Amino acid sequence: MATHDDETVRAQYEAYPYPARDPADEAKRLVTGSPSHLAEINHYLFAGARDFGPGGPPFRALIAGGGTGDGAIMLAQHLADAGGDAEVVHLDISRASADIARARAKARKLTNLRFEQGSLLDLETLGLGSFDYIDCCGVLHHLDDPETGLKSLAASLNDQGGMGLMVYADLGRTGVYHIQDALRILTAGDAPSAQLESARTLLADLPETNWLKRNPWVADHLHGDDAGLFDLLLHSRDRAYRVRDIFALTTAADLSVTAFIEPARYDPETYLRDDALIDRARKLDWPDACALAELLAGSIKRHVFYVAKGDAENRVAAPDSPNAIPVLRDGDGQNLAQGLAATRRLNADLEGLSVSYALDKRAPAILSRVDGKRNLADIHAALTMDVTWEDFKAAFDDLYAKLNGINVMLLRTPSA
Repeated sequence: MATHDDETVRAQYEAYPYPARDPADEAKRLVTGSPSHLAEINHYLFAGARDFGPGGPPFRALIAGGGTGDGAIMLAQHLADAGGDAEVVHLDISRASADIARARAKARKLTNLRFEQGSLLDLETLGLGSFDYIDCCGVLHHLDDPETGLKSLAASLNDQGGMGLMVYADLGRTGVYHIQDALRILTAGDAPSAQLESARTLLADLPETNWLKRNPWVADHLHGDDAGLFDLLLHSRDRAYRVRDIFALTTAADLSVTAFIEPARYDPETYLRDDALIDRARKLDWPDACALAELLAGSIKRHVFYVAKGDAENRVAAPDSPNAIPVLRDGDGQNLAQGLAATRRLNADLEGLSVSYALDKRAPAILSRVDGKRNLADIHAALTMDVTWEDFKAAFDDLYAKLNGINVMLLRTPSA
């Protein structure tokens, strides 16, 4: 039975569908992100071996709490482009949000996407069947009982399937919850439109000492749309997680974390410089290392991660075979190689933290031959320089570790 808070959340998204999207924009671009990018799903949940093409097995995905459709539209478009037998189910409590997602699907002429209204807590009674993949992005942290919600999703997941999840992070959202509490005090009993007006007035009046004012990582309140501001500062139920909370939550649902996105952000060596401290960090088990990295970074405001049923062993693709095919998540290998050729340095921004990695001299030549079709043996054979397999593999492994760390390079196998 729905609680008063559940109805309040539903009413919010009926009044302010989130995120704000215009279906007409589908003619200009496809909104992409993490989780649920098809190359990521394959890499982090199916060891790169899932075939999404015409010869592959049927694939069913659930977007639980799909909102205005970013994840559903992206995944449905990727699957349509792959050409296999696939269905994506968009589930949401808000009809207004689903109507926007439906209009976006219509604009793209997507026929592999269906819409259901309801709560992920009611999956057992909705009769939607089981799924190979479930996306639940930005939903669990709004539930009264996130553990029950995650267990409900897990019950609808195939044994060999996996999920892409996102929950808010604690440290990077410093200041958000202070202002949420302040607005509850100031606007108790007001209509939503009046609450929004008060929120904008308060933001304009915040002193320089306020934690939200001092937090450069949270800029949602600057974007101007009502839906984004309400979701950030006026949501009736909102919690944040640290890494250790995530491991506890997923373990309780018999799920195992396979990866955080981007991996480099959860690696202490991204932040440490002292050799002795790095050596200590390398001795930590993975959950503790991720927790340490979060504490060092301070800027992570949302945790995006993939989970699998049971043990996560052998779920993530690895460059351990000449048959492994490197895939760029987005972009073109030749163009990226040209940008790296002059300096042989890879520069990236991780939520305001600038990182710069030195690359092997062979990296641009290797990267220019990464086209999503050639495997490592093919790329090695195509190199004009005289390089042994061992030297090539060492150079590739270094390049892969750095590009995968910022979620640029993934892997698949020939069967996929």
